[in-house]
Amino acid sequence: MDLTVWARDLAESLLAEPLPRRWAHSQGVAARAHSLAGILGNDAELLWVAAMLHDIGYTPALAATGFHPLDGARYLRDHTVADERLVRLVANHSCAVLEAEERGLRGELEAEFPLPDHAALVDALAYCDMTTTPDGEPTTVDARLAEILGRYGQDSIVGRFIRRAEPELCGAVHRVEVRLASIGG
Repeated sequence: MDLTVWARDLAESLLAEPLPRRWAHSQGVAARAHSLAGILGNDAELLWVAAMLHDIGYTPALAATGFHPLDGARYLRDHTVADERLVRLVANHSCAVLEAEERGLRGELEAEFPLPDHAALVDALAYCDMTTTPDGEPTTVDARLAEILGRYGQDSIVGRFIRRAEPELCGAVHRVEVRLASIGG
């Protein structure tokens, strides 16, 4: 089976019914990933698949720890044919290590799923996630960060994490935008 078909079918089966807004977001993130094909070459398909699957850990049936990057990556590793690069991207998307630290799960995340070696893919997935609204529409990184803080609150685990991660997330978006501009995108 085609990897993109597999990823879309899997994400839809896990997200569409229990979490339709999360499903819309995942589709929007994957659409953003498609727009980066020109700067990713052979890794474009891997980015698209990671974008489609990055939030499957929110699915109630998979939410063992309540930390979606870890829960999603464990599911992919233990129950699918996903390769290690894909699993590590899902586990580490959008500065997940900082949120893991807030949740007391950093050691587990780093031990099971080391940060992927390809910094451009890590940046690209953060770009796609941080420039897509919860409803799957394009947005700016500043608006997305403000939306996350507004939804979760400044003093929540997610609020504390997002404030700590903001410089790196903005940096990732900027690095991708520079690469896109270099090819006229």
